[in-house]
Amino acid sequence: MGIGGISMWQLLILLLIVVLVFGTKRLRNMGGDLGAAVKGFRKGMEDPGDAQEEKLEPDKIASENRSEAASEESTKSKPSST
Repeated sequence: MGIGGISMWQLLILLLIVVLVFGTKRLRNMGGDLGAAVKGFRKGMEDPGDAQEEKLEPDKIASENRSEAASEESTKSKPSST
């Protein structure tokens, strides 16, 4: 017995009909499109967490830049010992 009460012979006949109607090239393209869609969906499901981290990073970078600028100004204001 096959899948859901469909025998193996019925599945092979159905596959043959699908190949004859669509052709192997079109089936290959549809498979690639389906794979790309699934990959895009998975990436889209992961983005909300990444987007939140990206929002925090510019603030962190800006605060680091301010602290670096402040430390450079403090070293410029000190008299050099040369």
